[in-house]
Amino acid sequence: MSAILKSDKQVIRPGEAKRKTKKHPSRVLNKALVVLIVAIQVYPFVWLLLTSLRTRNDFASGNPFGLPTEWTLDNYLRAFEVGNLGQNIVNSLIVTLGSNLIIVVMGMMAAYAIHVLGFRFAAAARGLFLLGIIVPVQIALVPLFIDYSQVGLLDTHMSMIIPLAGFSLPMSVYLFGSFFSYIPRETYEAASMDGAGPYRIFFRITAPLSVNTIVTIVFVNSIFIWNDFIFANTFVLNEGLKTIPLGLQSYIGAMGNTDWTATFAAVCVTVTPLLLVFLVLNKAIIYGIEGGANKG
Repeated sequence: MSAILKSDKQVIRPGEAKRKTKKHPSRVLNKALVVLIVAIQVYPFVWLLLTSLRTRNDFASGNPFGLPTEWTLDNYLRAFEVGNLGQNIVNSLIVTLGSNLIIVVMGMMAAYAIHVLGFRFAAAARGLFLLGIIVPVQIALVPLFIDYSQVGLLDTHMSMIIPLAGFSLPMSVYLFGSFFSYIPRETYEAASMDGAGPYRIFFRITAPLSVNTIVTIVFVNSIFIWNDFIFANTFVLNEGLKTIPLGLQSYIGAMGNTDWTATFAAVCVTVTPLLLVFLVLNKAIIYGIEGGANKG
């Protein structure tokens, strides 16, 4: 008993307590690096927000990187009036939601057929999808433009939705397939023994378990689709169908003069929704990335 008490006393030593409370230099350095990286990432958005609240004269005559001396919200009003920002946001929402709907439905079904149901050429089909990841989007511009002009799809939302969904499918199929590989085969076998068919298993088991992966794929693809300029600039000529990246060109005046404060206000309006969605769904996005990337 005395030996146990001695050992207990030896555990609680003043010197050891000080050493335990003392922070290791490497941890302090790691925290400092994290703070530095966060500051580098956050500073551009803070500067963008502050600049969007400055008057044009203050921005032109003062230090562009300093704090505003005059505050105003007229830049946001001018962004909606001059650049038709409201219609641009609606068009971007239509293209983003339509593309993501096709990506999720077709990506999940393709991955389910390849990784869960299986068929004779499943490995070859998976290889073709993976091959599509390395195909650059620029090589499809001219053929798609010719095809769209022949079938009457130019100047439509579908002219942007189809290629954006098509080029996003390979990575989505890969992430869905990697996640499906984690679902135990016994789950599907038990459902089959209970009389469930492939479609019922897909909608009752596979789809509900894939919520985090769906959120991740939708968010990652939304960033690419929301900021797309190549397809929109190639296939859309009508002012009423322009998306946000095309609409930002409206703030460039004659001889290259740019209404910078209104442009920054428009960029703030278009960037903020994506940031808010990420802050709300960041845990689901991280889980989806881990579930889709740890295997495969």
